[in-house]
Amino acid sequence: MSTDLSAVNSTSPSLPPSFEAKLQHYADLIVQVGAGVKQEESGAGQRVLVQSPVETAPLARAVVDAAYRAGASFVDVRWDDDAVILSRFTHAPEGSFESVSKWRVDAELEVAQAGGSVIAIRATDPGLLGNVDPARVTAHQRALAQYRRPYAQLQMSNRLNWNLVSAPIAAWTRLMFPELSEAEAVAAQWDAIFAATRADQPDPVGAWKAHLALLKARRELLTGRQYHALHFTGGGTDLTVGLAQNHIWGGGSALTRADPGAGGLEFTANIPTEEVWTAPHRERVDGVVVSTKPLSYNGTLISGIRIEFRGGRIVNASAEHGESALLQMIDTDEGSHRLGEVALVPHSSPISRSGLFFYNTLYDENAASHIAIGAAYRFNVEGGVDMDSEQFLAKGGNESLTHVDWMIGSAEIDVDGVNADGSREAVMRAGEFMI
Repeated sequence: MSTDLSAVNSTSPSLPPSFEAKLQHYADLIVQVGAGVKQEESGAGQRVLVQSPVETAPLARAVVDAAYRAGASFVDVRWDDDAVILSRFTHAPEGSFESVSKWRVDAELEVAQAGGSVIAIRATDPGLLGNVDPARVTAHQRALAQYRRPYAQLQMSNRLNWNLVSAPIAAWTRLMFPELSEAEAVAAQWDAIFAATRADQPDPVGAWKAHLALLKARRELLTGRQYHALHFTGGGTDLTVGLAQNHIWGGGSALTRADPGAGGLEFTANIPTEEVWTAPHRERVDGVVVSTKPLSYNGTLISGIRIEFRGGRIVNASAEHGESALLQMIDTDEGSHRLGEVALVPHSSPISRSGLFFYNTLYDENAASHIAIGAAYRFNVEGGVDMDSEQFLAKGGNESLTHVDWMIGSAEIDVDGVNADGSREAVMRAGEFMI
């Protein structure tokens, strides 16, 4: 059971910081380490768009304040509401789900094209759409992804500094902590989020700088290895993931390419982040993989996923629960039948050690190695951000309207790096890095 930290005196060095102090730490991390909002030497500040559920308004307001303190020139907020979303999918007429609120996407694109930053606080009831016809959700997601594609391409090419975080909402906390009262569950989830994001540490920014340095060293080591493939085995998985030609591993912070001549802005797209990842080769994935954690996807919980790949393409897919949603997600387009990301996360990561399942991919993907169906990040291929589609595909990159991560790592999983000559090197054993 969580202590009510709002009653703790944060001025005492022997006591943990108050809830308000942790919330401020979190907001500062989101702006400074996450989005990397900066004021230019000329005095001009970035424009910032904050996307937030109405239930996470206290954090959104703290982020707005933090952004202005960091030098932002104008900060706007776009509000989301689970109840409004559920009402539409429950009551709207058939044939209406291809309609998109264009102004919501246009706001993202306008800020990005103006050199601004987008911060998204994503928190939703993981079971929100569990009783809704998956075909309705799929029709809307496909239409939204199509209209949002220009913005998504900027994101996946590091053309803007953006950040994705989360915060408690009542329905989500009740799922994570069903044995607690609502107030206790919200407090417990805040504790879990502050711990996962290091916002509960005395110097959160300093802690993140050290963590990002570790991820940078790991990604550079793996990039230098240039493995031909990764081979995952254990727990029912036997999967060989070929890697794209001249692949680059990402992890931790990155630099924007909005103004490469100026060196770009440093940002960390996800807080928390424990992963290093790269682009699979879209035509060289073979074998069987099973999920090790459920996937919360568009309000539906999908568990017991088992997928078989042949020549890079999914040839069989099933799930113990939520199979219809899984199959419709795979059927988004041709690219959603292939992989766009492979990521390595140690089983000993802080989120894994917590023993908590968050029902939220932002957290759960940082507890286990994972793969993503759909689009690859262009910066994971050398020169990829400047390639046309034909060139990117020729290097093994993948294009799709979707990108969905799901977890395949555990203490049972071994990973070998396979060289072009067939020789191997132990990369992970029992879920832990060996290199």
